Amino acid sequence: MNLTHTSTFSPSDYLDSEEAVAAYLNEALASGDSDILLSALAGVVKARGMSKVASDAGVQRESLYKSLAEGAKPRFETIQKVAAALGVKLVAVPLHH
Repeated sequence: MNLTHTSTFSPSDYLDSEEAVAAYLNEALASGDSDILLSALAGVVKARGMSKVASDAGVQRESLYKSLAEGAKPRFETIQKVAAALGVKLVAVPLHH
């Protein structure tokens, strides 16, 4: 009997540069789903270290956990601070139809 061994995929294993983080977050933004964006942000923050990102963003660690929790509705200001702490910024591009 052959057993197949699999491992859990973790995007954080591949988020080792600002370019990778930006590409990952752009895909989440493109989904149009705020829960997907929050989940992606949470994954990047965990990969970088919750305490470090909270400090760099100027927010309390506990507040950051709550802001990125499933179903949370964080303020846009918080999202901007977190993005800046991650070395990326959110930008607008025209929609192509």
